[in-house]
Amino acid sequence: MNRQASAREGKIVRRKLSDQVLERLHDMIREGELKPGDTMPSERALMDRFGVGRPAVREALQSLHNSGLITINHGERSRVNAIDASTVLHQGDELARLVLSSTPASLEQLKEARQMFEVGLVRVATERATPEDVAELRRLVEAQRAQLGNPHDFIAADMDFHRKLATLAGNPIIAALSDVMLGWLFEHHISLLHRSGSEQVTLAEHAKITDHIEAGDTEGAADEMRRHLQRSRESFE
Repeated sequence: MNRQASAREGKIVRRKLSDQVLERLHDMIREGELKPGDTMPSERALMDRFGVGRPAVREALQSLHNSGLITINHGERSRVNAIDASTVLHQGDELARLVLSSTPASLEQLKEARQMFEVGLVRVATERATPEDVAELRRLVEAQRAQLGNPHDFIAADMDFHRKLATLAGNPIIAALSDVMLGWLFEHHISLLHRSGSEQVTLAEHAKITDHIEAGDTEGAADEMRRHLQRSRESFE
């Protein structure tokens, strides 16, 4: 029996009404009938439009909310969200946190991925940085220095420095990837980003990276970033 014949003779699976409603709502968003910022039609309007009951509509709307396509606020009409790279990447946050918490090897893999990512990123940042960007990086180094003695805020300022580097690529997907990786480390594994006694070394390394960027020295910036992240990795092995 060929594959097509087998498919024709397979069982017919009855689709849930909520899945069909969800598919229609996806079409409405994809085709621009519902745009970012728009309020969603009322449950009653959707029930009338699709000829289904309230449970099917509510389940479909909840699925849209869970996927980040809309925001449901109780007492208000749901709104369509703007969808960008950051929205998409952050949809995996909960699963990533579970994996990182339960699988030690994943932490090491994340640190390795971050190092590979940022060493390449800093080359692009060096090529594209303007004098204003360099001034902002220096301001961020000093803002981090002002948080000495406050580990939580010191690391938040550390992340701001690395996020700024990511924005210099001028690519929102790169910026979103950087934000996601840093967020995973910061929220659940703060010790991987900070070790008491290394603050001054971190500040000096950030300053050196900025010096190389200002000089247009792509390889120098990459080498400094590699040493900076490798030192951090080795501190916790």
